[in-house]
Amino acid sequence: MDRYSKITNKNQREIVLLKGYPCVWGKCRFCDYIDDNSRDLEAMRALNQEVLSHITGEFGVLEIINSGSCFELPKETLEDIRTIVQKKKIQKLFFEAHWIYRNRLDEMRRFFGIPIVYKTGAETFDYDFRENYLNKHASFKDAEELSQYFDSPCLMVGIKGQTKEMIRYDIDCLKRYFKLGTLNVFTDNTTDVKRDESLVRWFLEEYRWLEDDPSIEVLYENTDFGVGD
Repeated sequence: MDRYSKITNKNQREIVLLKGYPCVWGKCRFCDYIDDNSRDLEAMRALNQEVLSHITGEFGVLEIINSGSCFELPKETLEDIRTIVQKKKIQKLFFEAHWIYRNRLDEMRRFFGIPIVYKTGAETFDYDFRENYLNKHASFKDAEELSQYFDSPCLMVGIKGQTKEMIRYDIDCLKRYFKLGTLNVFTDNTTDVKRDESLVRWFLEEYRWLEDDPSIEVLYENTDFGVGD
């Protein structure tokens, strides 16, 4: 399991994959990576401290991810991150949080005292597909409402049941309402959600230009950021 990496193309930053408590929702139909969690505080903190020790601060920007939301990281790990932020002169953080935490985002901003870019797994702006098929439990009505809370949505493309029109709509909303975003090309896993190969081929051709868009990061594999397994 790789837990430290550097992103050197778009939005240069260091990134670490830490271990936290179980995801507060944990019922998304497509997700099988929430098992990277623990309830053993001492073990989590020891692992997280080792991962954090690799941070150099060379970009002044750090992204912290875990198999859930940043609010599920142990308090002790958050304190360790704050120490690293101050020691390495980190000027901006990237965190991820579920829609459930939308009214708590400023807690982290006050705790760290530096700007935070909040990512969130929106998956799609098609409400019916997101809630009734993917079981995301993120009840925002549209992209505009989501943009009132979060800075950078993560969307998925290439799932059986999606359509070209849905993907076009998602990317249009992403460009219209957000300055940053991530597109994850779906990869089959242990869940019953499956990849649509023809839709993926269409997306890769139709939206090849996104590779040159500095505001959008496209992940062709789950590990393209250099962390994970």
